[in-house]
Amino acid sequence: HLEDKSLLVKNTSSWCHCQTSSVSEPCLSLFSNTVKYFNHFIPTISLNTNIWNIFTGDIGDHVVLINTRHIAFSGNKWEQKVYSSHSGYPGGFKQLTAAQMHQKDPKAIVKLAVYGMLPRNLHRRTMMQRLHIFPDDELPDEILANLTEELPQPREIPKKFSEYTQEEIDAFPRLWTPPEDYKMK
Repeated sequence: HLEDKSLLVKNTSSWCHCQTSSVSEPCLSLFSNTVKYFNHFIPTISLNTNIWNIFTGDIGDHVVLINTRHIAFSGNKWEQKVYSSHSGYPGGFKQLTAAQMHQKDPKAIVKLAVYGMLPRNLHRRTMMQRLHIFPDDELPDEILANLTEELPQPREIPKKFSEYTQEEIDAFPRLWTPPEDYKMK
């Protein structure tokens, strides 16, 4: 249902307000994460929730993030990155690795990362309320009906070697031709 691009309108204004409604109404932007490295798309999300117009008192626009179940960490960060919390009671200190936290709640890592990148002021909670996170690409109808734009991806996802056709592999320029007596293991 996200292939219908007629629902998504590119905005040309610098404050990204809806073109079809009044100026004070914020727009609802869609950002699709499909197997992205974690640190590539979080700054894009935090910048788009952080648009604050000092003249109107508007805190910013709504951002919808989908496919958070498919985030990727570089290296061995799934086991090395540790999230800590304390309940305030004796013995209430808890630590979870990124893999455990992602298995428990696929939205929690993204939510904590965006929260940490927002400015530490009184508008932080309001900006977080304007971030709507979904683990898959299924959206409620009321959000899908109000989408106004789709945020661009930070970079294109590279294809796997298995996704290339034999014609593309043969057409790729050879950088080095091995000698005839070269033995491959």
